[in-house]
Amino acid sequence: MSAQANFFDQVTQYFNAAARFTTYPAGLLEQIRVCNSVYRFDFPLRRAGDKIEVIRAWRVQHSHHKTPVKGGIRYSPDVYEEEVMALAALMTYKCAIVDVPFGGAKGGIKIEPKNYSPDELERITRRYAHELAKKNFLGPGIDVPAPDYGTGEREMAWIADTYAALNPGQLDAMGCVTGKPVTQGGVRGRKEATGRGLYFAVREACNEANEMKRLGLSTGLDGKRIIVQGLGNVGYHAAKFCREGGGILIAIAEREGAISNPKGLNEDEVFQHRKATGSILNFPGATNLADTAAALEMECDILIPAALESVFTAENAPRIKAKIILEGANGPTTPEADPIFREKGILVIPDIYCNAGGVTVSYFEWLKNLSHVRFGRLEKRHEMANELAVLKVIEKTTGKTFTDAERAAFAHGPDEQDLVNSGLEETMITAFHDLLKTQRDHKGIPDLRIAAFVSAIHKVARSYTEMGIFP
Repeated sequence: MSAQANFFDQVTQYFNAAARFTTYPAGLLEQIRVCNSVYRFDFPLRRAGDKIEVIRAWRVQHSHHKTPVKGGIRYSPDVYEEEVMALAALMTYKCAIVDVPFGGAKGGIKIEPKNYSPDELERITRRYAHELAKKNFLGPGIDVPAPDYGTGEREMAWIADTYAALNPGQLDAMGCVTGKPVTQGGVRGRKEATGRGLYFAVREACNEANEMKRLGLSTGLDGKRIIVQGLGNVGYHAAKFCREGGGILIAIAEREGAISNPKGLNEDEVFQHRKATGSILNFPGATNLADTAAALEMECDILIPAALESVFTAENAPRIKAKIILEGANGPTTPEADPIFREKGILVIPDIYCNAGGVTVSYFEWLKNLSHVRFGRLEKRHEMANELAVLKVIEKTTGKTFTDAERAAFAHGPDEQDLVNSGLEETMITAFHDLLKTQRDHKGIPDLRIAAFVSAIHKVARSYTEMGIFP
């Protein structure tokens, strides 16, 4: 079997391992496991000199137990059908785990974005959106894409505009896609949401006193040594929030190599260095490491793979010295590596839970688009007035006066980003404790990953059971 064919098989292996802890009929489990719709298509692109290039693309809808379905679109020369299927399946389980009412989906276009001009990328994106719309694979109540590897706000704005042009007068047209610029119906806090969600997940885990005692660590994030693989959007923000939360970033790994500094690195300074030089290597005050693998195998408290799938295998898992693995990427740990990590006592916080921050905040953006009002617009000033009134009562009672800075810190009223961050924090905390409860309630569940899959299966199965099978 080729390496490319393994990713969906890996997801299926985890699903099957979790299904053993349920009592659902085999037919229902099979319905949850399979991809409901796989749409593969090709379309032509006219390039310079009247050259015609054929572009291959996919959109996979894994589950319709909830609609719309939800999942990103990646642009990569390495994207393949089984990968898109696997990512769509993970989206189903991810949404279920954090109680976001979407089915799972994923899209991909097989291109290297840097080889195309902005004009060509726009035409590719708009044609892709048009093809999806023609087949009813795009719409605010049908299928709602988002950014992924190789795409961002720009591409999502093009998709939204294309869909709106094809559906004149549709009031909720902007809800056909999330991850848009704020000026085009996006929501504040979406870009950093996945990284912030990772921070909330590991913070909550580090506050579990019994688990930290088992790992030989102190409770809390303060002083934890952190290594991050990947300085893209997810890795950068995970590093940022974990460092600001008290962690020490001792190493960063990227494609070109890795750097370390036991006294700590600043992810933004490293990012700017890479932007200026094209590499994280030779960063002032840091030591260059031979390769990425060398960084992954360093001693640390928290290791965050935030780049590629299948990073940890049976070959390198025995050499991993981290106490906690926080999976920022999708599928960084193979099924062969998981039992090795369990034997070593490593706490793996699984991808299908901890990187759900992106889809959670995408859900908030979708709600914003359907409601047609910015979060905080209705209540901000009212709450600010109430907070100021409380301060005045305190001042009158105590005879003391608050400074302007103290007054501003207390009485500012929540804006959109405050509410988005609060909603994300609540979601990640609630889901984490749900996973712990699932593991406690099912004797024999070996780790949080299987607990997460069990939780997802329960929720999806309950949906199918309650709504029935039609016809």
